[in-house]
Amino acid sequence: MASSHPTNVGILAMDIYFPPSCVTQEALEGHDGVSKGKYTIGLGQDCMAFCSEVEDVISMSLTVVASLLEKFNVDPKQIGRLEVGSETVIDKSKSIKTFLMQVFEASGNTDIEGVDSTNACYGGTAALFNCVNWVESSSWDGRYGLVVCTDSAVYAEGPARPTGGAAAIAMLVGPDAPIAFESKLRGSHMSHAYDFYKPNLASEYPVVDGKLSQTCYLMALDSCYRIFCEKFEKLEGRPFSISDSDYFVFHSPYNKLVQKSFGRLYFNDFMRNLSFVDEAARETLAPYASLSSDESYQSRDLEKANQQAAKHVYDAKVQPSTLIPKQVGNMYTASLYAAFASLLHNKNTSLVGKRVVMFSYGSGLTATMFSVHLQEGQHPFNLSNIVTVMNVSDKLKQRLEIPPEKFVETLKIMEHRYGGKDFVTSKDCSYLPPGTFYLTNVDSMYRRYYAKKDKVIG
Repeated sequence: MASSHPTNVGILAMDIYFPPSCVTQEALEGHDGVSKGKYTIGLGQDCMAFCSEVEDVISMSLTVVASLLEKFNVDPKQIGRLEVGSETVIDKSKSIKTFLMQVFEASGNTDIEGVDSTNACYGGTAALFNCVNWVESSSWDGRYGLVVCTDSAVYAEGPARPTGGAAAIAMLVGPDAPIAFESKLRGSHMSHAYDFYKPNLASEYPVVDGKLSQTCYLMALDSCYRIFCEKFEKLEGRPFSISDSDYFVFHSPYNKLVQKSFGRLYFNDFMRNLSFVDEAARETLAPYASLSSDESYQSRDLEKANQQAAKHVYDAKVQPSTLIPKQVGNMYTASLYAAFASLLHNKNTSLVGKRVVMFSYGSGLTATMFSVHLQEGQHPFNLSNIVTVMNVSDKLKQRLEIPPEKFVETLKIMEHRYGGKDFVTSKDCSYLPPGTFYLTNVDSMYRRYYAKKDKVIG
């Protein structure tokens, strides 16, 4: 790898891990005694992964990092920067990155920069930008960057609980990437809000203002899109509209919000220039053109009209990215990149030359809209190999469906052990795929110990 003026910097390789234990949203509806369709149609979710007592963000990260290095044949000595994005606090001082150094110390590589980035669901994007910026900078030493997004999203009993999930994603960053960043095309919006936060350090559960959180998400989306469009026009000398990107990928707390968000972008295009939307959409959206910004965020009728007007475009440009988020749930920092993995999985044979616009949101609040350009790349760092390695279909098929009662019981164990010490887990890893790391015990000094499930030979 030459270290002078790298081009097409971006994601060379990806892998994803989510716990095989999951609960269906339909079963959860029955267990919670809510109306049928509240989670499946209302939230747009199908299934939710969760960590059992032997899994956590560290074990998931160890699993996905070891898997990526092995499957793409990357020597651990070739990693020069490792950044982790997470909002799942295991320790207030010791970064998750330091736990992952166990994978690299074995090869004698301790010269790896980077630590954790934390701000709700945005930390993974911050970690990714740090690695991309490092490779593009004069500090780059010619080695790869590695980004890990890892979270276990759990909620107290109540209406937010079905919006949980868990996963870890690893992304290798370097030049001549099949997923290349259009680094000048980036619009961010950052402000102060109490929409979702975790002030109680004795609990893993957040404080959530659901209505405010949705409004903050849409406001941030509007702001990022406006800045993104301005930058595009400056660079390209022409206005940007939805038709200028082949696909759109959103951070997905739950699928219904993704549908609303794309509808909102469509409404933005309508308000900017009537010619950006078709005639039927103009008629549908015309009654809402005079709403103020604040009114538009609160209008249920506009929300429905947006989704109706944008549906045909949504089906083509957004729906292919929704598979894993609908099946696994909200993965916090991993959510946007699991959606992107879904797009690669569903459309990999036809993605060369395409542009994908991504929207990352983290409560509190931080948001960025950015753009990547896809090319085939060189084996093993090419789109088709990334899809093969991630093996999304098999990972989804091989999951173990857990009854809601057992899911609730598991969350109670985790709640009791959160921040705890001096305990041994059941060490039951029978349902975990070979090569998965798992938590064995936490000693009297809060030190955590992990083992790796033996790979089956033959």
